[in-house]
Amino acid sequence: MKVNVLRSENIYRKMLNAAAEKRDDIFRYELMQPFQHKWDCYRIPLKASHKGGYDIVMACRMMGLLTPAKFGEDTAAQADMLGDESLWERCTESIKRSLDRFEKDGIVPPVQEYLFTLLLADGDNGYTIMNGNYCGDGGIPGYIMAWLVPEEKTLSRVHAALAHETNHNIRFQYQLWHDDITLGEMIVSEGLAECFAVELYGEEFAGPWVTNVDFEKHSTEIKSKIHQALDVQGLEQLNAYLYGDELAQLQGYLPVGLPYCAGYACGYHLIRHFLKKTDISITAATILPARDILKATEDFWNDK
Repeated sequence: MKVNVLRSENIYRKMLNAAAEKRDDIFRYELMQPFQHKWDCYRIPLKASHKGGYDIVMACRMMGLLTPAKFGEDTAAQADMLGDESLWERCTESIKRSLDRFEKDGIVPPVQEYLFTLLLADGDNGYTIMNGNYCGDGGIPGYIMAWLVPEEKTLSRVHAALAHETNHNIRFQYQLWHDDITLGEMIVSEGLAECFAVELYGEEFAGPWVTNVDFEKHSTEIKSKIHQALDVQGLEQLNAYLYGDELAQLQGYLPVGLPYCAGYACGYHLIRHFLKKTDISITAATILPARDILKATEDFWNDK
């Protein structure tokens, strides 16, 4: 399988050297247009039909990426940090290692070519802060990206996040994404992705969406609320359960009484339970329907 890399540091430098009014178009057409199929799947236009309308720049800002309007005195230095060859090598190797793991286990996905990039994150964005200043997206087959505030911790952990995103990329080639996806399907997908990353790189590289949750302390509360909501659908509802009340309030969603990233942590522990109980490999589990995993783990919800 082939991994193509879009190096972003020179595009950021080009934006910094351009007139302010030209920066958004460079962001759109040089940084984001190579991923246009991905954005089309999300129904995000590269450019709005009218000034101030919803487009890729606005969407990226909402997702916590650094957009030209938020460039600051440290942006040039951050772009330079993205120019580190070893960073790109390590990240690309993570994606290749993840893909190779599936091939080694006899799973050869339909998509054989992937596009990857690293982007800058907005350190003032609440979503970025909640995710420990690094995040990613691998939900559309063939496209993988991560964004981060470049600093020692994020630079040392982003490769594990890319393993998580590559797992999503493989899963959604077998279990196709649909707009009415349920909370149950989401926690299974997130749990599989994080268990995969941990299996490749160790628990010390688990993301904050798992490590910052005292699951043992809040287990009964989290399991009870999520178990009752496994059939919930809709972005606002899903995010409230996945991310907890903090993000729900940040994004104007109705809180459901859950701590930070409760859904992510619950999914992680659910999949750990599944893997231990069934002795199925993480790669084989990745392509299973969520209903099969949920059926096999009905005892998880009563397990104290």
